[in-house]
Amino acid sequence: MVREGAMAPSMKEENMRELTIPFHETAPLYEQIYEYIKAQILEEKLLAGTRLPSTRKLAEHLGVSRSTTQLAYDQLVAEGYLQSEPCRGYFVSKLETLFHMETKSGQIQKQKIEKKEPWLVDFSPRGIDLERFPYALWRRLSRESLNDDNRELFSTGEHKGDECLRQAVCTYLYGARGVFCRPEQLIIGAGNEYLLMLLHQLLGNQIIAMETPTYRQAFLTFKRLGNQVIPVEMDENGMKAEALAHSGAGMAYVMPSHQFPMGIVMPIRRRMELLAWAAEAEGRYLIEDDYDSEFRYKGKPIPSLQSADVKGRVIYLGTFSRAVAPAIRVSYMMLPESLLARYEKNCSFYASTVSRIDQRILARFIDEGHYERHLNRMRGVYKAKHDALLAALSPLSGKYVICGAYAGIHILLESRQGQREQDMVQAAEAAGIRVYGLSEFAIEKEETDRAEKKTETEENKEEEKTKMRSGTILLGYANLKREEIEQGARLLVAALLA
Repeated sequence: MVREGAMAPSMKEENMRELTIPFHETAPLYEQIYEYIKAQILEEKLLAGTRLPSTRKLAEHLGVSRSTTQLAYDQLVAEGYLQSEPCRGYFVSKLETLFHMETKSGQIQKQKIEKKEPWLVDFSPRGIDLERFPYALWRRLSRESLNDDNRELFSTGEHKGDECLRQAVCTYLYGARGVFCRPEQLIIGAGNEYLLMLLHQLLGNQIIAMETPTYRQAFLTFKRLGNQVIPVEMDENGMKAEALAHSGAGMAYVMPSHQFPMGIVMPIRRRMELLAWAAEAEGRYLIEDDYDSEFRYKGKPIPSLQSADVKGRVIYLGTFSRAVAPAIRVSYMMLPESLLARYEKNCSFYASTVSRIDQRILARFIDEGHYERHLNRMRGVYKAKHDALLAALSPLSGKYVICGAYAGIHILLESRQGQREQDMVQAAEAAGIRVYGLSEFAIEKEETDRAEKKTETEENKEEEKTKMRSGTILLGYANLKREEIEQGARLLVAALLA
């Protein structure tokens, strides 16, 4: 038996045996059964496809006549909450067009709404192309890694990650990004968020400067850990060094090779200014997120910020989620030599969060040259998609400008005539196209006790400035087929020029 008002353990079990209903004396029994089952369906406690007990079994369980349960079921079938299948029984119907509405009396009712059709094209900046993933090769490496009778793969392993993978990553980073590091400096973790949490354990609460707009996942991680985040303005070269110097921050999170979402490549002079800021005081560090530096379609690859660091003030982050697949939750963090002893003392008890089997497969994927071949192939794939999108958007060149091109897997479309971002997004949505406003990635300045209160005139001026600022939207293309890119761009052009 289950507790009063509850149901059997599995709400979608093929043979539901019990349905306990609390009776009272204020209404007929069949009506109480009807109301109870209806409420369970509307509250999604009985899911679509769930099989209900037969009228006979329910009557026996509740101690009522079968005609009572039959009457309740008949009413539920008539209203569409249940469907009866011959020789099988009664099943909960699929009700996708219902939503909750609380009345003034506190009772929950349901009203019908139209089901929103999926987007014709979703220009998400988060996806990648998985059709070109080397599935057969990955299966072979997986099989061979397990067939070698490597029993040690099922043990805990090193807390920083397997040395074979750390050595493979070091070798790759030196050749591709100019990063010089020893395997002892690398920590392997399941995603950048985990590594940032580990960094927080190492350094404690910090005042962290971040560009705005920025990668909000990192911003939210810092905030949830209790750090104070200070947004710092950017110009065409990235984070302003002077603004950083006046921010009071002890750390700065930057993406110098391809800033997200603006696509800015930080020039060498600005990089030197940031490195000089970090070297001015003990304990200052730059966190370099090198998230998609592999994808550049014009000119030579941009060296990492860490490659110019001679004072050991750069903490370097990278991931395989964008270049290989999101499910390959393998990221890495390179600590400067000055932090290694502190890490071993305070954080070495944390075990690696990545499966040793996955680490071994990825190490072989890199060592045997498959990773670089995959990157070269994906650069060609993404460049073709990138060029197709730019060509399809060419009719907008008079009223809009494309920013952040020739690198990464998204572009920005900015109005030349001061059109609002909201209007651009709504026009796209009306055409069935999903785009992403730049404001979604902005971070707001925190209020502090030292902050001066703005006067009403100053607030009005800022509001006017915001209204006059040109709207900008993001268009990602990595996970779209070429025909989808061209269709989406064609519809977007028509919507924005209407």
